[in-house]
Amino acid sequence: MTNQDTLASLATGLLDGSIRVVDCSGPLGPDTPILRLPEDFAKNTPKVEIHKISKYDEDGPFFAWNWLKLGEHSGTHYDAPHHWITGKDYPDGSVDTMNPQYFVAPANVIDCSKEADEDPDFLLTADHIKAWEAEHGEIKEGEWVLMRTDWDKFNTDEEKFLNADDTGPHTPGPTADAIQYLMEDRKALGWGSQCIGTDAGKAGEFEIPFPAHNLLHKHNRYGLASLANLDQLPPKGAIFVAAPLKIVKGTGSPIRALALVAN
Repeated sequence: MTNQDTLASLATGLLDGSIRVVDCSGPLGPDTPILRLPEDFAKNTPKVEIHKISKYDEDGPFFAWNWLKLGEHSGTHYDAPHHWITGKDYPDGSVDTMNPQYFVAPANVIDCSKEADEDPDFLLTADHIKAWEAEHGEIKEGEWVLMRTDWDKFNTDEEKFLNADDTGPHTPGPTADAIQYLMEDRKALGWGSQCIGTDAGKAGEFEIPFPAHNLLHKHNRYGLASLANLDQLPPKGAIFVAAPLKIVKGTGSPIRALALVAN
């Protein structure tokens, strides 16, 4: 089969429904959960605002449109290398300079939903990933690795989604050795989470603080956060589409993440 035949087969599958498109994005609006940082540590992203310009009225009789106020890292979003100090010097590290070849890639979905339900501070280790590979097959270079926790069930309730108390946020995520393994041994394209960010809630306390951010972007690789509907994806076999807006010098972007899945 030629490459053209492969594309033709894909097109046929999309048209006849044998390939399903799964929406892996949460809603983006005023109720979208936004990361909260300590006020003495950093400024915070404002809540999403949607303002009417016109709606078939005196401000525009034939059309409706809005203007938006939002941060680059609002809702389901893409983290580019320039988002973190370890990736700040890459010439292709902003969303407008990244190679679009990386916007479409195979996905490995590691199901941690049971563990996350039992322990919101659950951490995925390199050993967990190796055990998953022994069952499902090796993670290949240039592929996405997505941590399924079903945390998106809280994405319309900010308090539950952030799950913070006096000791800080409590959300699942990866250990440093997990990200090191994916970057150095597997050379993955990037890492995705269903939580507010790519790191665990307690990641600021780790020996390598915020390892997903620190190590992904150190390797000029990418992060996805606030993903949804990963329960509809198989462990292997889905094609993941995550394309950021071409924001000039952008450190990230809200996205409409999609997965192509065989029915």
